[in-house]
Amino acid sequence: AVLVLLCGSAAAAVAWKWLSKRQIKKKMEEARRTRDEGVKKMAKLVQQFREQIPSVQTDAILSLPLVELTGRLQEGSLSPRTVLYTYLEKALEVTQQTNCLRQFIPECEEQLQEIEGRKEKGLLYGIPVSIKDHISHKGHLSTCGLVQCLGTPAQDDSVLVKVLKKQGAIPFAVTNVPQSLFNYDCSNPIFGKTLNPFNHQKSPGGSSGGEGALIAGGGSILGIGSDIGGSIRLPSSFCGLCGLKPTAQRLRGVNQCLMHPFLNVDICSHPTPVPGALGPMARDVDSLALCMKALLCQEMFQLDPTVPPIPFNDEVYSSSAPLRVGYYDTDGYFPLPPCVRRAVQETRMALQAAGHELVPFSPPRVHYVMNELFLKSFFADGGRAWLDVFTGDVVDPSLKPQVNCYKIPRLGKKLLALILKPLQFLLLFKFKNVATISICRSVKEMWNHHHQVEVYRTEFITQWRELQLDAVLCPVLGPAFTTGYPGKLLTAISSTMLYNVLNFPAGVVPVSTVTEADEEDLKLYQGCCDDPWDHMLKQAVAGAVGLPVAVQCVALPWQEELCLRLMKEVETLSHEK
Repeated sequence: AVLVLLCGSAAAAVAWKWLSKRQIKKKMEEARRTRDEGVKKMAKLVQQFREQIPSVQTDAILSLPLVELTGRLQEGSLSPRTVLYTYLEKALEVTQQTNCLRQFIPECEEQLQEIEGRKEKGLLYGIPVSIKDHISHKGHLSTCGLVQCLGTPAQDDSVLVKVLKKQGAIPFAVTNVPQSLFNYDCSNPIFGKTLNPFNHQKSPGGSSGGEGALIAGGGSILGIGSDIGGSIRLPSSFCGLCGLKPTAQRLRGVNQCLMHPFLNVDICSHPTPVPGALGPMARDVDSLALCMKALLCQEMFQLDPTVPPIPFNDEVYSSSAPLRVGYYDTDGYFPLPPCVRRAVQETRMALQAAGHELVPFSPPRVHYVMNELFLKSFFADGGRAWLDVFTGDVVDPSLKPQVNCYKIPRLGKKLLALILKPLQFLLLFKFKNVATISICRSVKEMWNHHHQVEVYRTEFITQWRELQLDAVLCPVLGPAFTTGYPGKLLTAISSTMLYNVLNFPAGVVPVSTVTEADEEDLKLYQGCCDDPWDHMLKQAVAGAVGLPVAVQCVALPWQEELCLRLMKEVETLSHEK
């Protein structure tokens, strides 16, 4: 009887597991079917528009910079309808090649009709805008690439979307993201993998990877992403775009995903000492400045009283006064490929030749920031909250290395830490396995961790002030990784993670492309220790000739305009070169 009972229980468990997997598969298939039907409907509407107005000069419209396009829309020489359908048509083409869209927003037609009847046009009048998956739009899902988020459409527009609409913009597309958002590849088991538009073997970066691919492919002129470890700056670097991560509280307004508290970390509303930030992505710096100017308006300040009422300072952005700029081409933690260091040094020399003062700067204790401050902020519980996100879900292959790490039992982690301890000097603490990071075992330890983050910020600002810097020029990870590698090299993103811990505004500007000489230099790259991780980085970035190479510009908190000012200067000089 006991044997029969055990066999019956085992059979029931197997049946339950089978039913659960079947249900997950059914939900995923339904989500894909809904997306595909939406794409077909939009393609039909675009075709109807082309038949009605066959003389539209598509290439001419798509080539206009955002500032010029807004001028044409404001004066009436271009209509919002023509611009919207031109970008819808291009977005269809780009997503067919790269799988960058999670869905189109059919309500864009309603927003189009609403703005056409307005007297006050707004700074972004008639501009089609794409938004990252988790930015809530009424009636649509914010999935984070997870099955558990497929059943609850947003009840209202997020504050950010409301402000965009108030300024006359037309949200028209939602872009793809990596599962759980905590990855700088761009793949999830529901909607699949997004590819880099310049090279389909390469990743567009993440977690705002769908935005990166769509804008770089020409299917959007302005996008909104989020950044908690580089999620705006890495796709911008990989895809040759300009992207800005503001001070976290400068822009707010993403409705929380109610399915799981961990998911709110990347959408800027989780009580963590390392906050996430929302920010714009576009083809040039002036577009970022215009977007910030439009968003930092009375509507934003009224809808979200937690946003400081600080309008965009055009005087700072437009200034031509020489800047005192700190610079470094390596943070001493994860040496980046030769092409990145070349880009920083060439930009430094160009800035000096243009009359700016360049001062060597060395960010303090980056090993400590990475191993203690950043990772401990999100995995203080040993990764349990993050693992809970995947309960009843299929884990994407790109995330399996990280997920498997955190699934190691606590005793196993302790044993692994003991085994790795003798190697720590050899590895210079650079690749301390994420499974062995220390955790906060009490509320007191958590408060102390928050305090240590503040202590480090004070130390960094003191060093900055002593050198009397206006801004800093530094590297950003690139060029684009081959797909699948980002999940194996989490610690390679120290260049961007640092400024999330500090909560400084930081932006990325493309300044060069990978040359044949860079590829030859890469063969001699030894990194920090010429160890397996350094070899993996070489494999990740190999075969990138012609792909964009970017630099990063940084300013002190609340000085987005100064950060953009340096970005604009860098952009202008790189174009002249």
